[in-house]
Amino acid sequence: MAASLSAAVDAPADRARILLVDDQPARLLTYEAILAPLGEELVAVQSGEEALRRLMEVEFAVILLDVSMPGLDGFETAGLIHAHPRFENTPIIFVTGVHVGELDRLEGYRLGAIDYVQIPLVPDILRSKVAVLVELYHRRRELRALNQSLAGENASLAQANLDLQIERAREFQALSETLAAANAKLSEANSALEAEVAERRHAEQVSLQLASSLRKLDRRKDEFLATLAHELRNPLAPIRSAVAVLQGPALDEATARHTLEVIDRQVQQLVRLVDDLLDVSRITYDRIELKRERVEIGAVLAAARDMILPSIEQRGQALTLQPPPLPVHVDGDPQRLTQVIGNLLNNASKYTPPGGTIALGARGEGERVRVTVTDDGIGIAAEDLRNVFDLFVQVDAAREHAQGGLGIGLTLVKRLVEMHGGTVSVESEGRGRGARFTVELPCAMEPSLAAPSAGEAGVAGASRRIIVVDDNRDAADMLALTLQMLGHETRAVYDPLLALDAIAAFGPHLAFVDLGMPRLGGLELAGMIRERFGRSIRLVALTGWGQPADRERTREAGFDFHFVKPIELGQVEKLCADG
Repeated sequence: MAASLSAAVDAPADRARILLVDDQPARLLTYEAILAPLGEELVAVQSGEEALRRLMEVEFAVILLDVSMPGLDGFETAGLIHAHPRFENTPIIFVTGVHVGELDRLEGYRLGAIDYVQIPLVPDILRSKVAVLVELYHRRRELRALNQSLAGENASLAQANLDLQIERAREFQALSETLAAANAKLSEANSALEAEVAERRHAEQVSLQLASSLRKLDRRKDEFLATLAHELRNPLAPIRSAVAVLQGPALDEATARHTLEVIDRQVQQLVRLVDDLLDVSRITYDRIELKRERVEIGAVLAAARDMILPSIEQRGQALTLQPPPLPVHVDGDPQRLTQVIGNLLNNASKYTPPGGTIALGARGEGERVRVTVTDDGIGIAAEDLRNVFDLFVQVDAAREHAQGGLGIGLTLVKRLVEMHGGTVSVESEGRGRGARFTVELPCAMEPSLAAPSAGEAGVAGASRRIIVVDDNRDAADMLALTLQMLGHETRAVYDPLLALDAIAAFGPHLAFVDLGMPRLGGLELAGMIRERFGRSIRLVALTGWGQPADRERTREAGFDFHFVKPIELGQVEKLCADG
């Protein structure tokens, strides 16, 4: 980088300087390779702070700025650059490797961004955009030089007037030629300025459109928050009532069993709400990973039917299933595909009155398979069809008849189907005429023979000693009680500072450790357990965070497993059985 700075300081006067800002050296090399044919001076830096230092030393024609950097990110760096009077007109092109939403674009333009380019870069496009800005810089510099030249010419003219008697005609002719050339260059500069003004007017129109979109999104956000509050209260009300029943004086076994079933159903509803919200966030920021395998579409349809059938029967509706006559396979994530079909069935059930009919079917069509979900419910107006897959959208008629929902289920369907290389569409003849949703997916290639993997079925293990470390007493006691019901010997520790002594005294095979504890976090405690007891104890992390980066941190801390709350009983049983 020192060599680049020296070269920048000694750059010839007729070459423009281009500042490249990115924390990844590989990308800087890519920018330099793309922009080298322009013949301009390229200065590469790896942080926003270093970019500001270089700007204070030399002048740059254009700045190529990465949005996502540690320390000062692209937006913060751009704000500091344009806050300085010397650099307020320096053009900036943002480079981003993730999808840029309309709000982010609006913020970038507010900070003075000229344009955005996406990773992976298209060399010709990037080179052309930078070349235009460099050319504008050269023109502005030429204009300044021309003004200086005109000042010199005026001085020469004053001197020439003193000698006008000798060379009046020749000097006048030379001055006329000089003025003609200057006028031509000024005309070109005016044309460039007019083009820039037109571009700014266009940017203003785009800004107005973005502001209108922002207002719509803000209104949808408010509607979503109100709906979310309503949806969270729905399951909480029966849970609170169930707790009151369980605390009552006269409680028979049948009532207790029914009350626990109510609590379980409502907790599952809360889990589904949270999972849907997390899925929307993961898909929006491209953080979701598909666990692809060869899947028979009939099995997916059956699993989705079994998942939604209880609520359909509770509403007095009829569900028919017509799988393909011959097995049809797709290359996809079976859990996510089941989620897609389940969401469509749940949507059809919510907007179909009691006694209505819902049909689920699939058939192969060449290299694709078509899955349809048809209902005879309230239907969709023609003007609402184009919006049904938008985030947080619930059309007016649907909102009046819906039995819960956040307006995100169909958005998840669309994003997940597209991740599988498919498409989803909706048809309706109008309100009161029902609706049909159609999902098309590419069929899988014929499989190659593979040996079955070992250990696909778990075998129940013997009773084990298990310790639970969690500062939340209710959570620790309930998990310990669940493990006791499975036949294991348990201990619950509420203070992480007492965990090491408890482990030494109890000698557990397994330890469930909550990560978010005060005084001593779960990650630090895991390191202390590994240092004192080695690998003799299998450690299980309990947390509400489940992103790949979170799992990597727990693995590096010494955990063997990473469970996201609330954990399923089946997960615990399998873990204990595997030992």
